Amino acid sequence: MPRILIVEDQESLAAAVAYNLRREGHEVEIAPDGERALEAVRAALPDLVVLDLMLPGMDGFDVCRQIRRFSAVPVVILTARDDEVDRVVGLEIGADDYVTKPFSMRELLARVKALLRRRELLREELRHAEAPDGDAIEAGGISLSRATRRVTVNGQAVRLRPKEFDLLEFLMRNRERVYSAAQLLQHVWSYAQTDDTRTVAVHVRDVRRKVEDDPSNPTRIETVRGVGYRFVG
Repeated sequence: MPRILIVEDQESLAAAVAYNLRREGHEVEIAPDGERALEAVRAALPDLVVLDLMLPGMDGFDVCRQIRRFSAVPVVILTARDDEVDRVVGLEIGADDYVTKPFSMRELLARVKALLRRRELLREELRHAEAPDGDAIEAGGISLSRATRRVTVNGQAVRLRPKEFDLLEFLMRNRERVYSAAQLLQHVWSYAQTDDTRTVAVHVRDVRRKVEDDPSNPTRIETVRGVGYRFVG
């Protein structure tokens, strides 16, 4: 359940926002001023902060600056001041979004939902980046990752079209094994049966242009005359 901190000194507004966020399935905490907001961010580790600019004592700008010194939590600023300068300053000091009072509760909920989704996508990307890539292959100076769909040749990134990637991956995973064009059409293109094997020849040619040191004299994707192709890198 996402945890959301509302920093708002106007009790009726804070209660209304909290009520609607809880209806959406969020866990909500309210802080009426900046000092308690900073304490709550450190202690509760919320997934998102809804922050009013006009607070007693420390204003919302200062609160946002302080939060950014120790946390990357998404921050949505609420303010009654419809001033472009305030919006720019808020975004420059680290706010992620800006909603002007009076606002539609539906709009606020939509913005909260979008920021939470973006945060989860970033977390997922970090998990993938930090996890060992069990689907990676390295051979003949080529490094291929199924997880990221990236290929490097001698340390240099190369860009393959989707079917080029699939073809190279299949041949690398079945290193030294010879496959006919018809077999490649079955395994890579999922064609049950076809007499047109020119597609394979064209894709092999294009992959060689990107991964071979000398495409006219390939040393990684080899042609076995009268039979087919194999990866020997």
